[in-house]
Amino acid sequence: MKGAVMGSIVKVIEVIASSKKSWEDAAAQAVTGAGKTVKNIKHFYVENMTAVVDDGAIKEYRINGKISFVVKD
Repeated sequence: MKGAVMGSIVKVIEVIASSKKSWEDAAAQAVTGAGKTVKNIKHFYVENMTAVVDDGAIKEYRINGKISFVVKD
């Protein structure tokens, strides 16, 4: 895994986040939220993006993804 040191133990968690602004903001919210309890975050992989639409306009952007982080060097 790029960014992880050879011999590191890397853990992957699945996260879901949303934003009223954009998918980019939803991704940032996912990383920021996970970062409150998870340290050494190295990657965020977007698996799925969806949106809530009302009256022809996007009201909420949603993102599902995986965050990888080093748990031991």
